[in-house]
Amino acid sequence: MLDPNLFLLFMAGAVALNLTPGPDMTFVLAQAMHRGPRAGVAAAFGGSIGALCHTTLAAFGLAALFTAYPLAFDIVRYAGAAYLVWIAIGMIRHPPHLAARQAESSERAAFRQGLLTNVLNPKVIMFFIAFLPQFVSRNAGPAWAQFLILGVCFCISGTLVSCAVAFGGGKLAGRLKRNPAIGRILGWISASVMLGLALRLAWTERR
Repeated sequence: MLDPNLFLLFMAGAVALNLTPGPDMTFVLAQAMHRGPRAGVAAAFGGSIGALCHTTLAAFGLAALFTAYPLAFDIVRYAGAAYLVWIAIGMIRHPPHLAARQAESSERAAFRQGLLTNVLNPKVIMFFIAFLPQFVSRNAGPAWAQFLILGVCFCISGTLVSCAVAFGGGKLAGRLKRNPAIGRILGWISASVMLGLALRLAWTERR
């Protein structure tokens, strides 16, 4: 059983962190602007599933691999950066559009990209390793179980925030996409965001 006071403190910190603009929020907003609010929500859920994967790995100590073998950390983050560049190229080649028949495939693609982007970002698992242990109590049961509960709660909070961002950004972008020129501009803006995230991930330091 988690300590109620410690849990409330954790949730306050989690909400504050999730409300702070960062790579996940930026990625979701870019997807919403490029493909619409539903795709932004799909990207948010994909990112949350990826974060849950990292939570599980962190709970069972796999993050120690990155500490013991720095090369493994570098391989994963460079793969993630390359994937973001690939997404950016796709956004430039296929500007935003309003074709309803492609909405479902866009949502699937956004979910997959959100999932892989988070899974291929080793900084996420290092964040969980640094943040979650502060709220694990020795008297509250197995540490791995507390890790999982806290991680799930953190991801739920992040998903709600990201969905709000997706609807806000997607609705605004949807009104602008009727103009093909604006659609192309939005495509370049979204691609620039992806390239920026790729550079940030490629140049990040393992801390």
